[in-house]
Amino acid sequence: MTIPIITAALITIVAGWMIIKRYPVHIVLLASGLIIIGICILCGTTQFLPKGTKTTGFVWFDLIELINAITKKQVVGVGLIIMTCGGFAGYMSQIGAANRLVQLCAEPLRALSKPYFVLALAYLIGQGINLVVVSAAGLTMLLLVAFYPILVGVGVSRGAAAACIACCSAIAAGPLFGTQQLAAKVANVDSMTYFVEWQLSACWLAYIVTAVAIFFTAKYYDAKKVDIADEVQEAKAPVARECPKWYAVFPFVPIVLLFVFSKFGIASIKLSTPSALMLTWIVVAIIELIRLRDAKLVMKDCLVFFKKMGALFGGVVALVICAEVFATGLRVSGLVSEIIGAAKGFGFGVGGMTFVLSGLVGIVTFLTGSGVGAFSAFANLSIDVQNQVGGNLPAMMVPMHLACSIFRSMSPVAGCLIAAALVAGVSPMSLVRRNWIPMCACFGTILLMNQFFNM
Repeated sequence: MTIPIITAALITIVAGWMIIKRYPVHIVLLASGLIIIGICILCGTTQFLPKGTKTTGFVWFDLIELINAITKKQVVGVGLIIMTCGGFAGYMSQIGAANRLVQLCAEPLRALSKPYFVLALAYLIGQGINLVVVSAAGLTMLLLVAFYPILVGVGVSRGAAAACIACCSAIAAGPLFGTQQLAAKVANVDSMTYFVEWQLSACWLAYIVTAVAIFFTAKYYDAKKVDIADEVQEAKAPVARECPKWYAVFPFVPIVLLFVFSKFGIASIKLSTPSALMLTWIVVAIIELIRLRDAKLVMKDCLVFFKKMGALFGGVVALVICAEVFATGLRVSGLVSEIIGAAKGFGFGVGGMTFVLSGLVGIVTFLTGSGVGAFSAFANLSIDVQNQVGGNLPAMMVPMHLACSIFRSMSPVAGCLIAAALVAGVSPMSLVRRNWIPMCACFGTILLMNQFFNM
């Protein structure tokens, strides 16, 4: 083994420890990547810039040029998509459309009386809402306000209700998710094609299996009464503005547009994700202006779109940039090739490597509570695996991408799970105990369905 490979392995271990200890993930990944590349330079490596990027003429300046090149690529590519998705979600919350959607979806639950059937149905409805309310924390707070009192009222325990709500963001499948946009970009397909042709075939059965698992595990743990009591906190969602019931359709409009103006509908017209989101934003703003007749208020609401975009650049997009620098370091050092070669030696094919990469994403997510960081760090490595092992890149991405949201729903340090536990007055570990079976069943189902339909 060469010095760069050994050093990269050691730095990766240290970086993992620092992330678990809650050091800033962005800076840990960026610094680790730069240190690994710096050591490679000392060992004679000079070729590490992305394809098409010109060298500065001085190899140590090329380190900074690497960050510049990656930032340019991400900001005009997947970064822009992630920011517009976040901006649109923020605008929908600002005008009350997201809250109205959740309120309408809660109505069917009020009409039923069988506790655990209502619980399973609440999960399925929550996952449906997650298609357009893509923030795990935001969805959890909305459901804790709208769903939690109904679930407890029909006879479900507080722990079971909270655990179910924490699971509602587990399958992050949909064209508006930032991580999905990154997965589609790495797989070199558009987001709607990735969703319809690759994700849905692997996910449809997982929704049902997870709902059934929640039904039986909730019943079992409620009978055992194993929840650990903790301080109860009242669920408080941001005060939403009153709006008409039909505003609930607005969050779905971009998805409809993306489907209609694609190869699944009108193939002669192509509409990108940012364009669909911005078009919907402008049309809704005009409707708001007609309804409210208050130009200043409508313009202030519209500004939320850009504020959320800026917040996401400092959060998710910056994380994607730092993760790509780290992945570049692993690739340049030869560590990735060494791991893939060892896996091939053990007889691992594309299916086995997909399982290994998905497992790595899942473990890091469980330990850190951050699915975005885990997936961003490992996503681009799938390209190296495909180059050496072969296989279908979109199919490889599906379980890797979904592992980051599934394992988050059973992580004791994930924000959505902690929030649910606080409202229920139980410890986060109580929800981990309740969720690990449904989430493992969900992940196992996705792996099997992906292997059967996509590989």
